[in-house]
Amino acid sequence: MSTLPLIDPATATGKAADLLAAVRQGLGVVPNMTRAMANAPALLDGYLALSGALGRGALKAATRERLALAVAQDNACDYCLSAHSYLAEHAAKLSADDIAAARKGDNDDPKTAALLAFAVKVNATRGDVSADDIDPVRAAGAGDQEIAEVIGHVALNVLTNYFNKAAAVDIDFPVVTA
Repeated sequence: MSTLPLIDPATATGKAADLLAAVRQGLGVVPNMTRAMANAPALLDGYLALSGALGRGALKAATRERLALAVAQDNACDYCLSAHSYLAEHAAKLSADDIAAARKGDNDDPKTAALLAFAVKVNATRGDVSADDIDPVRAAGAGDQEIAEVIGHVALNVLTNYFNKAAAVDIDFPVVTA
């Protein structure tokens, strides 16, 4: 059971109501994570802003979902594994094998595999990476924009992983566990 109340979009007021309405408009539903984040509208606003900005970046939706899966697996966040497994399958159209590989930080495409391995390294080292960690990503064909966005996606997913774990947010997707 969530340790923070899940704000009901029907009774929310002020900034929280506006943000939850925007979530519903964008996704068609209001996931429990955003309902819990609405306890702090500044947090929900910041999460939505960063997520939206990165969504307009260079990385494709399928790559973004793979990154989210790799980081969620590494951080053992069942909420995010559940949400991103669902989104990877239904929105990004990834196969079950591709989802399983992403959770391991791997992919058949060398560039995607390098991006995932780098994301896992950034997460595992809390950002303490070197040129030796970045060089293979460049060698696989990734540019500086993609490398920078991977770091941004790791940060975004660490935020949601930590939030969902700390707040014990009830999973409202088909459950996937680390």
